[in-house]
Amino acid sequence: MKNQLRIIGGEWKRRQLAFASIERLRPTPDRVRETLFNWLMWDIQNAQVLDICTGSGALSFEALSRGAKHVTMIEPDRTQAQFLKQNIQLLKAENCELKVATAQQALPTLKSSFDLVFLDPPYSLNLWEELAKLADPLITENALIYIEADRELNMLNLPHSWHTIKQTKAGTVRAALYKKVAGR
Repeated sequence: MKNQLRIIGGEWKRRQLAFASIERLRPTPDRVRETLFNWLMWDIQNAQVLDICTGSGALSFEALSRGAKHVTMIEPDRTQAQFLKQNIQLLKAENCELKVATAQQALPTLKSSFDLVFLDPPYSLNLWEELAKLADPLITENALIYIEADRELNMLNLPHSWHTIKQTKAGTVRAALYKKVAGR
Protein backbone atom coordinates (compact mmCIF):
# COMPACT_ATOMS: atom_id res chain seq x y z
CA MET A 1 0.00 0.00 0.00
CA LYS A 2 1.20 3.53 -0.70
CA ASN A 3 0.51 7.16 0.12
CA GLN A 4 1.24 10.34 -1.82
CA LEU A 5 2.99 13.60 -0.98
CA ARG A 6 3.22 16.73 -3.07
CA ILE A 7 6.32 18.84 -3.59
CA ILE A 8 5.28 22.41 -2.81
CA GLY A 9 7.96 24.52 -4.47
CA GLY A 10 10.90 24.76 -6.83
CA GLU A 11 11.69 22.83 -10.01
CA TRP A 12 9.39 19.92 -9.15
CA LYS A 13 6.52 21.98 -7.74
CA ARG A 14 3.20 20.06 -7.67
CA ARG A 15 4.89 16.71 -8.45
CA GLN A 16 3.28 13.83 -6.59
CA LEU A 17 5.57 11.25 -5.01
CA ALA A 18 4.58 7.91 -3.52
CA PHE A 19 5.70 6.61 -0.15
CA ALA A 20 4.98 3.45 1.82
CA SER A 21 2.13 3.07 4.32
CA ILE A 22 4.23 2.33 7.39
CA GLU A 23 3.39 2.96 11.02
CA ARG A 24 5.33 5.98 12.41
CA LEU A 25 5.96 7.34 8.89
CA ARG A 26 4.43 10.81 8.73
CA PRO A 27 5.62 13.43 6.25
CA THR A 28 6.19 16.93 7.54
CA PRO A 29 2.81 18.67 7.10
CA ASP A 30 2.58 20.98 4.05
CA ARG A 31 2.05 24.04 6.24
CA VAL A 32 5.16 23.32 8.32
CA ARG A 33 7.18 22.44 5.19
CA GLU A 34 6.17 25.72 3.56
CA THR A 35 7.25 27.66 6.66
CA LEU A 36 10.56 25.78 6.80
CA PHE A 37 11.43 26.41 3.17
CA ASN A 38 10.44 30.07 3.49
CA TRP A 39 12.97 30.24 6.34
CA LEU A 40 15.57 28.52 4.15
CA MET A 41 14.84 30.53 1.00
CA TRP A 42 18.29 32.19 0.92
CA ASP A 43 20.23 29.24 2.33
CA ILE A 44 19.01 26.24 0.32
CA GLN A 45 20.85 27.04 -2.93
CA ASN A 46 23.96 24.83 -3.25
CA ALA A 47 23.52 23.43 0.27
CA GLN A 48 25.05 20.11 1.27
CA VAL A 49 22.04 18.52 2.99
CA LEU A 50 21.79 15.62 5.43
CA ASP A 51 18.32 14.15 6.04
CA ILE A 52 18.92 11.94 9.07
CA CYS A 53 15.51 10.22 9.24
CA THR A 54 14.33 10.56 5.65
CA GLY A 55 11.03 8.68 5.89
CA SER A 56 8.76 9.82 3.04
CA GLY A 57 11.52 11.96 1.54
CA ALA A 58 9.39 15.12 1.70
CA LEU A 59 12.18 17.32 3.09
CA SER A 60 14.92 15.82 0.89
CA PHE A 61 13.00 16.14 -2.37
CA GLU A 62 11.77 19.62 -1.44
CA ALA A 63 15.39 20.68 -0.80
CA LEU A 64 16.54 19.22 -4.13
CA SER A 65 13.62 20.86 -5.93
CA ARG A 66 14.69 24.22 -4.52
CA GLY A 67 18.36 24.01 -5.51
CA ALA A 68 20.27 22.02 -2.89
CA LYS A 69 23.62 20.89 -4.29
CA HIS A 70 23.48 17.40 -2.77
CA VAL A 71 21.29 15.48 -0.33
CA THR A 72 22.31 12.45 1.73
CA MET A 73 19.25 10.49 2.85
CA ILE A 74 19.18 7.89 5.64
CA GLU A 75 16.25 5.45 5.76
CA PRO A 76 16.33 2.06 7.55
CA ASP A 77 13.03 0.65 6.28
CA ARG A 78 13.73 -1.37 3.11
CA THR A 79 10.18 -1.00 1.79
CA GLN A 80 10.30 2.79 2.07
CA ALA A 81 13.86 2.82 0.70
CA GLN A 82 12.48 1.24 -2.49
CA PHE A 83 9.96 4.10 -2.81
CA LEU A 84 12.79 6.60 -2.30
CA LYS A 85 14.87 4.89 -5.02
CA GLN A 86 11.90 5.00 -7.40
CA ASN A 87 11.34 8.70 -6.67
CA ILE A 88 15.04 9.45 -7.21
CA GLN A 89 14.80 7.74 -10.62
CA LEU A 90 11.48 9.40 -11.47
CA LEU A 91 12.91 12.86 -10.76
CA LYS A 92 16.31 12.00 -12.28
CA ALA A 93 17.84 13.30 -9.05
CA GLU A 94 21.48 12.38 -9.54
CA ASN A 95 22.66 14.70 -6.78
CA CYS A 96 21.44 12.56 -3.91
CA GLU A 97 22.59 9.46 -2.11
CA LEU A 98 20.50 7.01 -0.11
CA LYS A 99 21.90 5.08 2.84
CA VAL A 100 19.66 2.12 3.70
CA ALA A 101 20.56 1.78 7.38
CA THR A 102 19.60 3.17 10.76
CA ALA A 103 20.90 6.65 11.47
CA GLN A 104 23.01 5.15 14.27
CA GLN A 105 24.69 2.86 11.70
CA ALA A 106 25.01 5.41 8.88
CA LEU A 107 26.13 8.61 10.63
CA PRO A 108 29.54 7.30 11.83
CA THR A 109 30.36 6.16 8.26
CA LEU A 110 29.73 9.53 6.57
CA LYS A 111 32.81 11.45 5.42
CA SER A 112 31.08 14.60 4.13
CA SER A 113 30.29 17.74 6.06
CA PHE A 114 26.90 19.38 5.88
CA ASP A 115 25.57 22.92 6.04
CA LEU A 116 21.88 21.97 6.32
CA VAL A 117 20.55 19.10 8.41
CA PHE A 118 17.02 17.74 8.88
CA LEU A 119 16.46 15.87 12.15
CA ASP A 120 12.89 14.59 12.26
CA PRO A 121 12.92 11.08 13.78
CA PRO A 122 9.81 9.01 14.53
CA TYR A 123 8.49 10.73 17.65
CA SER A 124 7.88 7.56 19.66
CA LEU A 125 11.55 6.50 19.40
CA ASN A 126 12.81 9.64 21.23
CA LEU A 127 16.07 9.77 19.22
CA TRP A 128 16.71 13.54 19.05
CA GLU A 129 19.53 13.68 21.62
CA GLU A 130 21.32 10.52 20.44
CA LEU A 131 21.18 11.45 16.74
CA ALA A 132 22.11 15.09 17.39
CA LYS A 133 25.29 13.95 19.17
CA LEU A 134 26.18 11.54 16.35
CA ALA A 135 25.52 14.16 13.65
CA ASP A 136 27.16 17.16 15.33
CA PRO A 137 30.74 16.38 14.17
CA LEU A 138 29.48 16.30 10.53
CA ILE A 139 27.83 19.72 10.77
CA THR A 140 29.84 22.76 9.70
CA GLU A 141 30.03 25.97 11.71
CA ASN A 142 27.06 28.27 10.87
CA ALA A 143 25.13 25.32 9.45
CA LEU A 144 21.36 25.25 9.85
CA ILE A 145 19.62 22.37 11.60
CA TYR A 146 15.87 21.77 11.35
CA ILE A 147 14.24 19.88 14.22
CA GLU A 148 10.67 18.60 14.31
CA ALA A 149 9.10 17.07 17.41
CA ASP A 150 5.86 16.36 19.24
CA ARG A 151 7.07 17.98 22.49
CA GLU A 152 8.63 21.17 23.78
CA LEU A 153 11.91 21.61 21.93
CA ASN A 154 13.81 22.76 25.02
CA MET A 155 13.28 19.22 26.42
CA LEU A 156 15.30 17.55 23.63
CA ASN A 157 18.78 18.09 25.16
CA LEU A 158 20.43 19.23 21.93
CA PRO A 159 24.11 20.28 21.65
CA HIS A 160 24.87 23.64 23.32
CA SER A 161 26.38 24.94 20.07
CA TRP A 162 22.93 24.74 18.39
CA HIS A 163 21.26 28.13 18.81
CA THR A 164 17.52 28.52 18.07
CA ILE A 165 16.87 31.12 15.37
CA LYS A 166 13.24 30.42 14.38
CA GLN A 167 10.40 28.24 15.61
CA THR A 168 6.80 27.43 14.84
CA LYS A 169 3.96 25.22 16.01
CA ALA A 170 1.21 23.61 13.93
CA GLY A 171 -1.20 21.43 15.89
CA THR A 172 0.94 19.02 17.89
CA VAL A 173 4.02 19.58 15.69
CA ARG A 174 6.74 21.80 17.09
CA ALA A 175 9.53 22.79 14.71
CA ALA A 176 12.58 24.99 14.90
CA LEU A 177 15.58 26.07 12.90
CA TYR A 178 18.89 26.11 14.74
CA LYS A 179 22.30 27.49 13.78
CA LYS A 180 25.51 25.82 14.85
CA VAL A 181 27.59 28.53 16.51
CA ALA A 182 31.23 28.09 17.48
CA GLY A 183 32.29 28.56 21.08
CA ARG A 184 28.91 27.84 22.65
